[in-house]
Amino acid sequence: MLSIFYILLYAISGFLIFFLVLPFFTVLFAQLFGKEKLAKKTIDKHYDFGCIITAYKNADITKPLVQSLLNQSYPNFEIYVMADECDISNYDLEHEKLTVFRPDPPLRLKAKSIIYAMENYKRVHEYTVVLDADNLIHPEFLHEINKYCNNGHLAIQGQRTAKNLDTVYACADSTGEFYKNYIERYAPYLIGSSSVISGSGMAVETQLYADYLNSPEIQRGKHQWKKMLQEDKILQNFLLRLNHKIVYAWNAIVYDEKVVSGEQVETQRSRWLFSYFQNLPNSTGIIGRGIKNFSFNQFFFGLMTVSPPLFILLFASMLTALVGIIFAPALGWAVVGAIAIFVLNIFWSLYLSKVPKEIWQTIWSMPLFVWNQIRALFKMGNPNKNFKHSEHTRNVSIDEVLKK
Repeated sequence: MLSIFYILLYAISGFLIFFLVLPFFTVLFAQLFGKEKLAKKTIDKHYDFGCIITAYKNADITKPLVQSLLNQSYPNFEIYVMADECDISNYDLEHEKLTVFRPDPPLRLKAKSIIYAMENYKRVHEYTVVLDADNLIHPEFLHEINKYCNNGHLAIQGQRTAKNLDTVYACADSTGEFYKNYIERYAPYLIGSSSVISGSGMAVETQLYADYLNSPEIQRGKHQWKKMLQEDKILQNFLLRLNHKIVYAWNAIVYDEKVVSGEQVETQRSRWLFSYFQNLPNSTGIIGRGIKNFSFNQFFFGLMTVSPPLFILLFASMLTALVGIIFAPALGWAVVGAIAIFVLNIFWSLYLSKVPKEIWQTIWSMPLFVWNQIRALFKMGNPNKNFKHSEHTRNVSIDEVLKK
């Protein structure tokens, strides 16, 4: 019986140590050997973008985003606002590049909104850009995305960053995104794998995106309501099964509204945690495909997406370290060392990301943020009851954000 205990302890410790040090070595290899993959420096073509904005119950929040799109210096795009279950009687924006849809009956699902918009494109766009209602985009966003299109890339993720840093919760949320942007998106891309998709601010070749929307996972998901796997995970699984690379456009900046309260953290993270566990079979399957196909792209992406959420990894590691120090001291201290590497790597990643001073000033708030995530774990059991739509309230313009 005792031998089984030690076998389990060593197996669990090995698993945790691997995922604690993996981010450090990912950043290290990206710094030493990584390189930007834009072979062609010239812009031969201005690709045609269909930009879809999905709004639910609040169309007004899209107005600053629409204005930021209309302020693009890039010439070749159309905007499609999906005002699902929205009152658009006072929606006063008009432009030749803007089309507003209010589907009847309501669709109540992001994937359905995107399908509706694509079926009603004014013309066949070469790439489809997906944006959330609360986003804003940098004036050079489409120019930056177009560079990658000219290099033949079919799936491009922009850099999503904070629109608001006005509460400790928003800063803590943004800290996590800065870290994930570097660890799960930029560094893997630099070393030859794929970026994890953020959920908005990405551009995908339109036919490829249409194939994804016709995939069995999306077709089944349309009837699962809130139990549906998140669309971004279905998309990245679809792309990686085909061994496409999702590239990361560091300078294609998308501003995203961050949570402002503990309740919002619990609502958002319970949905994300449910989706993480729901997606584990897909992540492990992609690792298997990578081994079978000798594909570093698939194998490493699978490792990134199977890695446990940060707070679960840390709590499990601290508990294992404590048990290890009591029963197998050398092993326990090895876990402690791995935890130290993991924590120091968080600070290194934030430094490399050149995070704003507000992040450093509020880093003390992370334990409070983690506590709300722990509470979110207990809300995963009933998605249809607990997974509420996030309300967006920070109605600011792109000019205001850029001034900050």
